[in-house]
Amino acid sequence: LMPNYCSSRLRRLCASFTCFRIRNLLVLLPRDVNLESSSLSMPRSPLEVDHDEHRYPFCIVWTPIPCITWFLPFVGHIGIATSRGIIRDFAGSYYVSEDEMGFGWPTRIWQLDERMVSGGAETYDSAVRFASDEYKNHVHNIICDNCHSHVALALNEMKYAGRDNWNMVILAAGMLFKGRSLGFVGFIKQWLPFLILCFILIAIFVVPFFV
Repeated sequence: LMPNYCSSRLRRLCASFTCFRIRNLLVLLPRDVNLESSSLSMPRSPLEVDHDEHRYPFCIVWTPIPCITWFLPFVGHIGIATSRGIIRDFAGSYYVSEDEMGFGWPTRIWQLDERMVSGGAETYDSAVRFASDEYKNHVHNIICDNCHSHVALALNEMKYAGRDNWNMVILAAGMLFKGRSLGFVGFIKQWLPFLILCFILIAIFVVPFFV
């Protein structure tokens, strides 16, 4: 009987101690904390994209250019965002915009890896600032000195991924294959006009051969 009595008493002591600890922990919590609510969720990461607030940290951002993107859906206007997500883009001659884009908010992004920048966020932001200040002195040329050139200069200045040969072609390919659309609406804005034009051309030049 003695072992059973001791075991039962030990279980009661453990249960009492557990209840005591739980009551103490509840007392330490603020009164307005709801354990079942989402108020205990982790705060938003500074590296997290916030489309509603137009914050795209460590991102190259892309938006379609009317008429041009309709025919070439992989060609658009790009900019680069700071570590805090603020967009800088070469929007016209002697003008680099801040916290906006020349052709509307981004529909596609390519999020870069901070670890690929030697010096981290400080070096990254310094390079973005350097490129933006430099392009405030440039005349915009849609063929050879444009928004892609501005972003390429920033990446070369920070030597992103250990490279200093970033250019328009590499950026366009990177955005196409490594970028992602910002939801269904972003996808539609990029591809729908092109698809409509394709259907029109098919209806005009292909369908008559089968009718």
